[in-house]
Amino acid sequence: MGYDPKLLYGDEYIVLDTHPSWIMMVRSVIYVLGATVIGVLLLQLTGDGVLGTVAQLLAALMILAALLHLAQRFVKWYSTNFVITSERCIYREGIVSKRGIEIPLDRINTIFFHQRLFERVFGAGTLHIESAGELGIQKFKDVRDPMAVQNMLYQAMEDNQTRNFQRMGVSAADAVHESGPAPSVADELTKLAALHEAGHLTDVEFAQQKAALLGSSGGAAPPGQAPPGQAPPGPAPV
Repeated sequence: MGYDPKLLYGDEYIVLDTHPSWIMMVRSVIYVLGATVIGVLLLQLTGDGVLGTVAQLLAALMILAALLHLAQRFVKWYSTNFVITSERCIYREGIVSKRGIEIPLDRINTIFFHQRLFERVFGAGTLHIESAGELGIQKFKDVRDPMAVQNMLYQAMEDNQTRNFQRMGVSAADAVHESGPAPSVADELTKLAALHEAGHLTDVEFAQQKAALLGSSGGAAPPGQAPPGQAPPGPAPV
């Protein structure tokens, strides 16, 4: 059962939608196998008669309890989704009684995971997400390939931050167009430098935005600097 796309907002889209690892059902399978083996041994050791009847009943109850536990774990596996969208990290579980957690990507501070040796064999692990606000650190067990999920989350966070910056840029341009003249190139370069120093822009993005600004200014450049593609001015003749 996948995450319902109807629950997405606006232009939000799903990056990852996955169920937990099968490792969450390993213990239940071991219970079923153990109950079956013990039931067979009881029947062989007790034979016929009243003792044999009691042994049959006990073996049947053990196997039935183990099968019910396995069915319960399967339903939980099927109804649990770990979802990454372009805006949020979402966790949902349950069919009748539901539980869910949503963490906006722009509120996530740190993501780290833990894998024990047994979990590494099955490609599973526990993912810890630290976010700002009341949620604090959330722990998600039995996550498939937690290292890949961690990388997907960081990439989704970076893409979301880029989109937010672009939206802010478009909004600022619209507001300036309506309220008055456009800011100078020097002002825009100062803002870009501040965003770059704060870590909101990578070196490549900063260089691209800077080149776009200088190109849109018709070759104008701050005092003492040459426009793109031209040699810097030499000393004035004496």
